[in-house]
Amino acid sequence: MSRLKKSLALFLPGIFLLGFNIGTGSVTSMAKAGATYGMSLLWTIVASCLATFFMINLYSRYTMVTGETALQAFRKHIHPAVGIFFIVALTAGVMGSVIGVMGIVADISHVWSKSLVTGGVPAVYFAAFFVTLVYFIFWNGETEFFGRALAVIVAIMSACFLANFFILMPPPADILNGLIPNVPAVSESQEKGPFLIIASLVGTTVFSGLFIIRTTLVKEAGWGIEDAKTQRKDAIVSVVLMFIISMSIMAAAAGTLYPENLGLTRASQMIELLEPLSGKMAASIFAIGIISAGVSSQFPNVLMLPWLLCDYNQSPREMKLPKYRIMVFFISLLGLVVPVFDAPPIFVMIISQAFNAIILPITVACIMYLGNRKDLMEEYRFNIATNIILLLILAFSIFTSVIGIKGVLDIVM
Repeated sequence: MSRLKKSLALFLPGIFLLGFNIGTGSVTSMAKAGATYGMSLLWTIVASCLATFFMINLYSRYTMVTGETALQAFRKHIHPAVGIFFIVALTAGVMGSVIGVMGIVADISHVWSKSLVTGGVPAVYFAAFFVTLVYFIFWNGETEFFGRALAVIVAIMSACFLANFFILMPPPADILNGLIPNVPAVSESQEKGPFLIIASLVGTTVFSGLFIIRTTLVKEAGWGIEDAKTQRKDAIVSVVLMFIISMSIMAAAAGTLYPENLGLTRASQMIELLEPLSGKMAASIFAIGIISAGVSSQFPNVLMLPWLLCDYNQSPREMKLPKYRIMVFFISLLGLVVPVFDAPPIFVMIISQAFNAIILPITVACIMYLGNRKDLMEEYRFNIATNIILLLILAFSIFTSVIGIKGVLDIVM
């Protein structure tokens, strides 16, 4: 048992990142892409996962060499305003995510409950339950407990989406064709193009907050440069699972909704449409997967702001202080916005994920600057190959930022 605990402890940082990364934002973006364009945007997930793995390693290496987290480095070596920018930008994105996450989880739970209770249980009750559950665990738990709770939830989520993949998967040829980069044409039945969805796929996978929080977890784990191999294994596990789960979600929608030309405007449609197409079991498995994804991402979402503030101020990460409990309480309450005010959760989530893609170029530029400073990195300073790859990621991130802005403008106008 002790050996199992030690093995689990090695991968807890990666599991935390996976729980953070694969939430209802990912589910929504992947399902929307699969339902609307089949597997043709699979290449975006591949490119995003490769970029995520590379960025995780670079940010982790910086912390293992210098002992500084990302926000500490931004504040000390670039400018305090850069650190403040990331705190504000990431908090804004997370607040939108909290709103969308609970909205989608509550909507899914409501639709799913219709098979058990006539008319179903109102969505607001589910939202209140999950908001209370997450806050209760936050109130009583420690960081280690969060990690173990996430490990269980992520395992359930992974099993559900993998099962759905094998039940609902599209033809293998479609999956292989999706690996070829392309921008799908817009059919006459579609009012908008794929630009916003592409940006949201990138934004939910190559998430700036992921790299910044990663440096905090690496420092907390006590990893030095001698632990580079352990860090890399942890990152590989996290990113490979990230790709498999993301592909499984896209494939479930592509194999069922796309051939029927049904599209997707809200996540609960997956339950309503999957049941007649694929049976109650597939619909129930997908519902459990989405609920698990929502709860797993809600933990780090509500913790984001207090963790960033502790990191920036280099203060102990004591989440039981009254100021942090109040902060998390008000952030958690945002989860009631969608069911109470009947806001469209999918629109909120996709805009939120596209916004994340917009701040990505700055995240890439910052690590490029820090990693090339000899006074900080010494012999571990980035080499030519690393800088070339970073430039490619920077170009890719600028491209997704531009199409993200274009996609938002298409909706607004």
